[in-house]
Amino acid sequence: MGSTLNPYLNFKDNARQALEFYREALGGELHVNTFGDFGDDSGPEADLIMHGQLETPAGFTLMASDTPPGMEAGESGGFAVSLSGDDEAELRGYWDKLSEGGEVTVPLEKQMWGDTFGMVTDKFGVGWMVNIAGEGQG
Repeated sequence: MGSTLNPYLNFKDNARQALEFYREALGGELHVNTFGDFGDDSGPEADLIMHGQLETPAGFTLMASDTPPGMEAGESGGFAVSLSGDDEAELRGYWDKLSEGGEVTVPLEKQMWGDTFGMVTDKFGVGWMVNIAGEGQG
């Protein structure tokens, strides 16, 4: 297997809800392990996500976890997850689902460089950029 690069998102205590939302938006198979699966299953953090991984039909891998016990939850910022390609129906579908309950910062519309592009911060505070290649841009 070669190397891969994929986003790993960290949440304070709602990784399960976020991963389930992303599964609804992007499709695919979700696997989660809780802190309780690998330790004290009676502790207050037992149901929090130690590691979650979503594998989508499009070949995307998205990983996430809750903040481990005893660690401070940091603020995420300065990044966005980017979805791009030329399948307009697929990408618009992702956009519509990721935008539900979120804040659109750049509407998904044709830009001066010829592509259709938009930016949204989803209801979990994660930034997403969607770029649909214009004709001949593939």
